[in-house]
Amino acid sequence: MPVSTPPTAPTSGPAAVPTLVVVGHGMVGQRFLEALAERGLTGAAGTARVVVLCEEPRAAYDRVQLTSYFAGKTPDDLSMVEDGFMERHGFELRLGDPAVAVDRAARTVTARSGEVFAYDTLVLATGSYPFVPPVPGKDSTGCFVYRTIEDLLAIEEYAKNATTGAVVGGGLLGLEAAGALKGLGLETHVVEFAPRLMPVQVDEGGGAALLRTIEDMGLTVHTGVGTQEVTAGGEGAVTGMALSDGSSLATDLVVFSAGVRPRDQLARECGLAVGERGGIVVDEECRTSDPAVFAIGECALASDGRVYGLVAPGYEMALTAAEVIAGKAAAFTGADLSTKLKLLGVDVASFGDAHGTAEGCLDVVYSDARSGVYKKLVMAADGTLLGGVLVGDADQYGTLRPMTGSVLPVAPEQLVLPAGAGGPVALGPSALPDEAVICSCHNVTKGAICEHTTLPEVKKCTKAGTGCGSCVKVIGQLLPQSQDAGLCGCFAYTRSELYEIVRTLRITSYADLLDSHGREEARGGDGCEVCKPTVGSVIASLAPTVGASGYVLDGEQAALQDTNDHFLANLQRNGSYSIVPRIPGGEITPEKLIVIGEVARDFGLYTKITGGQRIDLFGARVDQLPLIWTRLVDAGFESGHAYGKSLRTVKSCVGQTWCRYGVQDSVKMAIDLELRYRGLRSPHKLKSAVSGCARECAEARGKDFGIIATAGGWNLYVGGNGGATPRHADLLAQDLSDAELVRLIDRFLMFYIRTADRLERTSAWLERIEGGLEHVRDVVVHDSLGLCEELERLMADHVRGYRDEWAETINDPERLRRFVTFVNAPDAPDPSVKFVPERDQVKPDLDILAGPVLAIRTLEGTAS
Repeated sequence: MPVSTPPTAPTSGPAAVPTLVVVGHGMVGQRFLEALAERGLTGAAGTARVVVLCEEPRAAYDRVQLTSYFAGKTPDDLSMVEDGFMERHGFELRLGDPAVAVDRAARTVTARSGEVFAYDTLVLATGSYPFVPPVPGKDSTGCFVYRTIEDLLAIEEYAKNATTGAVVGGGLLGLEAAGALKGLGLETHVVEFAPRLMPVQVDEGGGAALLRTIEDMGLTVHTGVGTQEVTAGGEGAVTGMALSDGSSLATDLVVFSAGVRPRDQLARECGLAVGERGGIVVDEECRTSDPAVFAIGECALASDGRVYGLVAPGYEMALTAAEVIAGKAAAFTGADLSTKLKLLGVDVASFGDAHGTAEGCLDVVYSDARSGVYKKLVMAADGTLLGGVLVGDADQYGTLRPMTGSVLPVAPEQLVLPAGAGGPVALGPSALPDEAVICSCHNVTKGAICEHTTLPEVKKCTKAGTGCGSCVKVIGQLLPQSQDAGLCGCFAYTRSELYEIVRTLRITSYADLLDSHGREEARGGDGCEVCKPTVGSVIASLAPTVGASGYVLDGEQAALQDTNDHFLANLQRNGSYSIVPRIPGGEITPEKLIVIGEVARDFGLYTKITGGQRIDLFGARVDQLPLIWTRLVDAGFESGHAYGKSLRTVKSCVGQTWCRYGVQDSVKMAIDLELRYRGLRSPHKLKSAVSGCARECAEARGKDFGIIATAGGWNLYVGGNGGATPRHADLLAQDLSDAELVRLIDRFLMFYIRTADRLERTSAWLERIEGGLEHVRDVVVHDSLGLCEELERLMADHVRGYRDEWAETINDPERLRRFVTFVNAPDAPDPSVKFVPERDQVKPDLDILAGPVLAIRTLEGTAS
C-alpha cells in the first residue's frame, strides 16, 4: 500500500496551478525538492503542485554513507529528509509507488498503484541500477547486490548463517561491501577483473598501496580475474565461484558490486532519446528530447556525453533543472569527478587528471609500502597542478583539489614528503582564491563560505559540509578564529592547556595555578565561577598522579566545587537532597534492596527507579545525609556520584547468562567497567551501557561509551548521548577481547578528559575536535601521537587511588562538620523543607515554596 502525503493544491479549474511530477526520490531527487522550495515552487506557496513517486518504502537517505549501517547507524540516521519537510512545503510524497508508464502525448504518469497523475513538467530522477554480470548462477540463493537499505538488511540476515563472503567488484562500492561483510564476521574475498583495486580512481601505485593495506586487514583480494560462474548446491544456495584463471573459490554469499547502469527504461518505453550505452539524453538545461521532461542524476546522459555516477554532479543537475523550471537561466556543462572517501579505514582520494593523461605532464610521487602511504601529484611543465592520487594520507585533499588548474605556491615535492624529509608544507586555505570550490558536493566556493562566521551557519546557508563531509576541515580553517581562546577572564589558557600545566608541573592548588599561570590582572584574586569548578575538576581527575587529595571537599578544593559537590548529593527544588547509591551494572541482591527500602522508610524518603538502573532517594535534609550514608555504606553501598561530573552508571541487559539471544556476559562486563571508572572526574558527566547482543536492549549507542557484544567479542561505540540533542555513538573498534576493550576505553576516557573543553560532553567533543572520530581512533587505537602508554598510566593511577567519598566523610568527624543547615544551630533542621503525601509517598510542599498569598488592595473607587 503506497504511503502518501495529501494533495495541497488544486489540479484543475480556474485556480489550478502547474503540476510537477518527480519520478524517484533518492539523494538527487531530494536535492531537487529542496531547490524547488528555495525558489518558492511548492504546494504550500500555491505556486505548484509537486508529486513525488518513490519506489522504495522509505524517503531519500544517504547512499554515500550506506555502509555506516553496519557500523551501527539506523535507517533513520541515514535519512536526508528533515522532519516535517514534505508537509511544510506541501510536497506529495508517495512511498512504495513508483511510476510504471509515461504517456507524453497525454502528459500523464501512471503509478504502480494504478493512480494516474497529469503533469505540466516531468522530472526523471530514477538513478541507476546495479550491474550484475550475466554469469551462470547469478540468481542463486545467497547472491545479492549492494544498493539500498533493503539490500543491506537482506545481506545482514543471510550472513547470520554464512562463514565466507565474496564481493564481485573492487571499486568504491565493492570495497565498502567487503568491509561490511568483514564486519559481519565473514571471511571475505574481493574479486576484481581489472589489474588493481579502484581502477577508475587510482593509478597502479595507489592501487598497490591500497591492496597491501587491505590485505593486512585480513581480506583476500583477487585482481586480474573475472567471475565465470556462481556454483550452487542441491537447494539452489551459493556454494562457490569459478574464476577466469581456472581457480575456484568456496563461499556462502556473493555480493555483486560491478558498477551501475543508468535506469532509463521508463524513458525508453515512452520514446525519449537515450544514449547508445544508456542514459537519458539531456541538454545543458537538463531537458530531454521532450521539452516538458527533465532528467537529472545518474539516469541522465549529460550534454558533455557523460553519465555521472557521483552525487555532486547530480546535485548540480538538480539545481540547474530547478532554476530552469523557475524561469531562470542555468546550464550544466560538466562536473568535477574528484573523490575522497575512507574505505575500510583507509583514506583514498583522487582529483583532476589523476591518471596523468595530459600531454607532457609530469608525476611527483612519494610511496611508502611499509606504512601504506602513496601520494602522486600530476604537474604540467609550467608548475600547474593537474591532479593527484592520495592513498593512506589524504589530509591535504581539501586544499589541493581547489588548487587544481593553478600554479602551486611551493614546490610539489614538499607537499608529498613526510615530516623530517623535506615536508610536508601545509597549504592553508588562505592560499586559495575566492572562486575556488571548497565543497564539490554543493559547488560552494571559498568566497561564499567566508561570508559566514560559524560552521552551523555555513551548513544552513550554503549546504557546504552536508554532503560527503570531506570539506569540513577546510571550512573550519576558513572561518574566523577567536583571538582569545582562554577559559575565562582569569586564564588565557584553554581547559586542555590547563590540564597539561597541572599534570606536567604537578600543581595541586587552584591558588598556585592562578598565581603562576593566570592573567596578570587575575593573579592574587579569588577566580570566577567558570574557572574554579573547571580547575577543581582537573585537579580531582589528576589527584593520584600529581599528589593532590582525592577528596573533593578537602581544604581549598571545597570552595571550587559546584553546588551538588558541596554536599556529595543532588540539591532539589525545595532545598532537600537526593541520594543515589551505586548499583554496578544494575545488579542488586534482595538483601541490598531491603536495606534501601528500610532507609527510605525510616527517613521518609521518596523513592524512584532511574533510567540508569539505580534507585534514587529524594527528600533528605543536609543533616540527614551522613546518617543515611552510614546505613548504606554499612550494607556495602557506596556513592553513585550522581552529583558530580564523573561516571554515573554502566547499564546492562541480562546478557547470555539469562537471555536466549545474548552472546556475551554483559552484566559482568558492565560491573567490571563501572567499578573501574567509578569516581572518575571529567569535563562532563559520563554514561555507559553494555548490551549482550545486537538487539541492543541496554541502549549502549546512546551513551558516552557503549559496548555491544558480538560473536567475536565486543564492539566499542563512543560519543553518544540522549537529552535535548540526542546523538548515536560512533563505532570506534570491533570484535575486541575483554582486555582490548578495557584498554581502549581507558585510553578514550583519558584522552577525552585531557583535551575536552569545560562542560563538553563526549558527543560535542567528538564533533569539535579536529579530525573527529578518525583522529580519536588514530590516537587511542593506533597510538599515532605516542600517548597511549601515558593515558593507560593515568587511568591506572585513578583506579589505584579511588576512595569512596561517602565512606571518607562518615569516618572523619572534621568532615562531618559541614553537614548542617545552620552553623550556629547544628542540631536545628531546615524549617522550609516540608513535604505532603502523594501516591503513598511524599513530595515537596509547593505551597511553602511559593510563599504566602498576599492580599491585593485597590485604590478607593477603582475596580479590584
